[in-house]
Amino acid sequence: MAAAMELVLKMQSETMCGICRIYFSQPVTTECGHSFCRECLSWSWRGGTSPFSCPECRQVCRTRKLPELNVALEKLSDKVRQLSSHFVQSTEEQSKCPIHQKVLKLFCEEDQMALCVLCSQTPEHKAHTLSPVAEAAHNYRRKLQGILNRVGKDFEEAKKLLSQVKKEMARPLVDWNRMIMGEYYNLHHFLMEEELQCLERLKEEQRTSKDRLSQHIHNLWEIMSDLQESRHKPIIELLKDFRELLGRSESVFSQSPKAVIPDLMEHPITGMIDILNKFRVDIRVNPQSASSYVIVSEDLKSMRAGEGWEMDPDHPENFACHFVSAEQAFSSGRQYWEVDVTQVPQWGLGIRTEHLRGGSNLDSFASVFLLCCVKKENNYYFQTCPGQLNYQIKDPVPRVGVYLEHTTGTLLFYNVVKRSLIYRFDPILFTELVTPIFSPGPPLPGTKVGPMTICPVNAHLCACCYSFL
Repeated sequence: MAAAMELVLKMQSETMCGICRIYFSQPVTTECGHSFCRECLSWSWRGGTSPFSCPECRQVCRTRKLPELNVALEKLSDKVRQLSSHFVQSTEEQSKCPIHQKVLKLFCEEDQMALCVLCSQTPEHKAHTLSPVAEAAHNYRRKLQGILNRVGKDFEEAKKLLSQVKKEMARPLVDWNRMIMGEYYNLHHFLMEEELQCLERLKEEQRTSKDRLSQHIHNLWEIMSDLQESRHKPIIELLKDFRELLGRSESVFSQSPKAVIPDLMEHPITGMIDILNKFRVDIRVNPQSASSYVIVSEDLKSMRAGEGWEMDPDHPENFACHFVSAEQAFSSGRQYWEVDVTQVPQWGLGIRTEHLRGGSNLDSFASVFLLCCVKKENNYYFQTCPGQLNYQIKDPVPRVGVYLEHTTGTLLFYNVVKRSLIYRFDPILFTELVTPIFSPGPPLPGTKVGPMTICPVNAHLCACCYSFL
């Protein structure tokens, strides 16, 4: 048995490819006398450079063509494979079935396991595809060889592509770095121009407001002087000038400022909302923070004012004292969310935190930071808590964006439709978690209560999405 085994092993070494180390598949023989699988030799030569050489002894071949198929060696390889399979199956050292203690002679393709003859006759394997273990092993070696050949081809193609990429990087046909840098330079230049124009419009609006008030004061001074002078005129002249003085006085009165509350000007910031949308977070309301004054929807995405919530006439600045908190709380990073307030004429939006670091420009004991919308008669006003903001707005804002950056203490509010800034709190020195809060009221007397809704993360908005009658 030992001699037979030694002979089989020797024959195996003579009929196996020196590259893939399995039995020959379409063997070819080089000029130096060494044999390889045809595909293995082809793959080896593809990876090298001319002139081609033997993979085993490195002798240079005189031709670049692959040798013809060695039919005799192919037949011998098949015979040795069959003999080796028969020898392996007949040895005492062959693995045995743990159940029947029989040699594992068969292989089940469906279950991918070796079987003895008795196991193959059981109901669970009887209808399966079975083959001798040696034949199955040979077939799988062939499949693995095919995979190896394919991987080899992909490897060579990847090497060629890498070489092309390196050449392109060393001497690019198109200088994309320069082009992209140029585009960002143009964008920076464009934004700087927009910034200067926006600031100039703001100064012009301030100058116009100042000039209008100065002119009004000048007109008042003139009419006051004329009225003072008219008291000393003769009766006939006084009666003659009375109608003119009365008309001028009424004209001046009609031009007097109707309110000292300034209008909130709209200055769109190009591209800002698009950038903030990269930091959108999916906010949901914490139902446990709801009360009888604020009712939360089942999907935890909207809330509305409950019955009995009325504005305190003695403390109108505390109208947004009832609010609900979000489920999420933030301790780092950048977050942005949007809220639809179309159906709530009065509302409050902002954040809540427990403690602040000393040195903040805001009240060190403040724990709530809100932007509030208040309606008085037919006018809408923006107010902040804490803070001194009290601006009148021309039209109600349908959607408000809130941007929070914990590290820098940044809290900003945006008119999403107009893509303009509403208000920016001074840097807030956060030390604790920051939680978004929402206040959908109080509702106006005699009006239908509507919901305040947190917008979905993918719900982007343009100015044409809303219109006002």
